[in-house]
Amino acid sequence: MSGAKLSTKESSVLIIDFGGQYTHLISRRIRELGAFTIIVPYNRLNDIEINSFKSMILSGSHMSIENFSKESLEKAIDAIRSFNGTVLGICFGLQILSYYFGGKVNHDCGEYGETKVKILKNDPLFKGWNNEEKVWMSHEDCVSKPPQNSEVLSVSENGYIAALKLDLNGKVIYGVQFHPEVVHTPKGVILFENFLELSSVERNWRPEIYVNSIIEGLRKEVSDDGKALVAVSGGIDSTVSAIIAKKIFGNRLITAFVDHGLLREGEKEEVIEMLNFLELKPLVIDAEERFLNRLEGISDCEERRRIIGEEFAKIFEEIIEKEGIRYFVQGTTYPDVVESGKTQGSAAVIKSHHNVGGLPDWFKEKVKIIEPLKFLYKDEVRKIGTILGVPETLIKRHPFPGPGLAVRVIGKFSREKLEVAKKSSKIVEDVLKKYGLYEKVWQAFATVGEDKWVGVKGDSRSYGYIVTIRIVESTDGMTANYVRMPYEILDEIVKKITGSIKSVTMVTYAITSKPPSTIEPC
Repeated sequence: MSGAKLSTKESSVLIIDFGGQYTHLISRRIRELGAFTIIVPYNRLNDIEINSFKSMILSGSHMSIENFSKESLEKAIDAIRSFNGTVLGICFGLQILSYYFGGKVNHDCGEYGETKVKILKNDPLFKGWNNEEKVWMSHEDCVSKPPQNSEVLSVSENGYIAALKLDLNGKVIYGVQFHPEVVHTPKGVILFENFLELSSVERNWRPEIYVNSIIEGLRKEVSDDGKALVAVSGGIDSTVSAIIAKKIFGNRLITAFVDHGLLREGEKEEVIEMLNFLELKPLVIDAEERFLNRLEGISDCEERRRIIGEEFAKIFEEIIEKEGIRYFVQGTTYPDVVESGKTQGSAAVIKSHHNVGGLPDWFKEKVKIIEPLKFLYKDEVRKIGTILGVPETLIKRHPFPGPGLAVRVIGKFSREKLEVAKKSSKIVEDVLKKYGLYEKVWQAFATVGEDKWVGVKGDSRSYGYIVTIRIVESTDGMTANYVRMPYEILDEIVKKITGSIKSVTMVTYAITSKPPSTIEPC
């Protein structure tokens, strides 16, 4: 796959990913502090020039050291040995550093949740920390014996090593057992600031500098006169990708908008109007029956995503063959990549994304894939969209999954349930807009499940669907908290849904954050 290629001058902090659930949170925290980050799987380090980076961070992992390929880990350690900058290992990162540099790691010494740690040494990494602080732990293994030439900087309330500093032939390597990247470690950001200062990392990263860099890089990559196809859904990711592609390909770009029948109410007309305003002049393809016929009766969400990806690919293939397309532009972002397990050498796939895992291999062999946003998070894409002149209404629009409402129907897919999800979601959005709350939340929608609930409508017994309202707050979609919505607003939403949709007898409110759940139901 192809996409944004950044010069080494911009690639300040390398994050080696061992499959940890918080890897992208590490990246977000560092970027918020003004330093650019690149995440590379531990088994792909040969693909990069490691010493083009100023500093290195090793992520956590859901596995123990012995669960990894010994050869892959040793290659990663060799890369760390040859790295000239400052290193910070987090959780598993601390354990692997300790293990391979002469220490010992034990099992069954886990700590979970809020934990107190004592700072034993006055080290620059902990500048601004008190002698005792609260941190967030999430580990089963621990360092039982520190490596030679190291000093323990902190211990937990349970007596386990919480941080250490290793001198490797004059090179400084740090390791912490806790997670400074999560908000539950109150002074985690301060620790990252100290680390960047110790690493002499330039902190001049802003999303806006990415625009010129990516356009310049992609122009070199597509130096021929081949045509390109970009599929636009009307969302911020695909729209910004299309605008960037337009600057690169000019009149050689074809913008396609596929109506798969899974859009929000009134969305098709809004999207076409917006794309024309941006002078992208979309080729509109009506494929509603094509998609819905194939989805009918399908219960498995991954199967639905596969079907949708396959149908998209077939439609795009028709355009590719007719127009002689050589490049296919996608709005893939970092969260798309991580949730599809693409960057994580040891992490399981959470859900396949139509931009990443949904398109079949045969399609990827026909064209060169261009992903202008693959290194960016949603909030960064929005900032770039503002710079590129994207209307504010789209900038503030809630994220919407590529498979559309198909992932908001739980159980067997049917047109009836699709309509329930569509109408219910419209009510949720309209009520929030009425009270000025729509733009204050990350996403707000409704889902419909397989179960039904007995109700009474018009003095008669009815047996209807259960609709679940989902309203969350987030900054990048990697984590999310459910919104404590006022009861009177929820009450208004419930009354409008049950009052206007005959087939609904019960409405519930989802109060689970991400993690452990995902934002979308499937």
